[in-house]
Amino acid sequence: MKNEEIILRIRELIKMFGVTQNDFADKISTDRSNFSKHLNGKLPISDSLINKIVVGLGVSKNWLKSGEGDIFYMQTAHTHSMRVSIPSDAIHNSGQQGAKIYDIDVTAGISGRELTFTSEKQIGVIDVPYINKNANIVKVSGDSMQPVICNGDLIAIRPVQNMNLLFWGQIYVIILDDYRMVKYIRKNSNPNMVTLKSENPAYDDIEIPKTEIRHLFIVENIIRIDNRL
Repeated sequence: MKNEEIILRIRELIKMFGVTQNDFADKISTDRSNFSKHLNGKLPISDSLINKIVVGLGVSKNWLKSGEGDIFYMQTAHTHSMRVSIPSDAIHNSGQQGAKIYDIDVTAGISGRELTFTSEKQIGVIDVPYINKNANIVKVSGDSMQPVICNGDLIAIRPVQNMNLLFWGQIYVIILDDYRMVKYIRKNSNPNMVTLKSENPAYDDIEIPKTEIRHLFIVENIIRIDNRL
């Protein structure tokens, strides 16, 4: 295996999850200092480290070692958007630092293309570990993604700049001409198409041409307000 190439793929995972290097090390239960040495080339990429990433995050070992195939080996049973449960008092007013919360429902029927993150629509901020402070937080309605995302949950999203670079099996907010929705994006046998999949088996898969996607946002966090915390 080539350490340099694997290091690049690990850094890609860190960026995709929207966490710090130390947070990533904690998530895969490895020592922060040693993990830093792995990424800086001072320690070789060991089978033990690879297995921790595979087991802890559901990453495909084949992809991690060779760059081939899908990134994740578990496509729908486990989302790779990081779940976060927070107490209600973790939401602060808009004048404080943190990821901005907007009064926007990304699954509210026929909503059109745009998600406009304006100051008028901002209703607060969340500043907790694992949530990228540059993310935008919006609400999800409906049951198509239950139990992974429930009605009323919040999600932290960021725009996808290159729609040719998709993480198969990851959850996205997809903006079409007439609708916006939250779905898994799966690889389609036709390279010009993608398959949109719900978690709830009552909903059928949707196949759409890539050219129909107007805007795309990756879901970095699924945020549940827990009043017991």
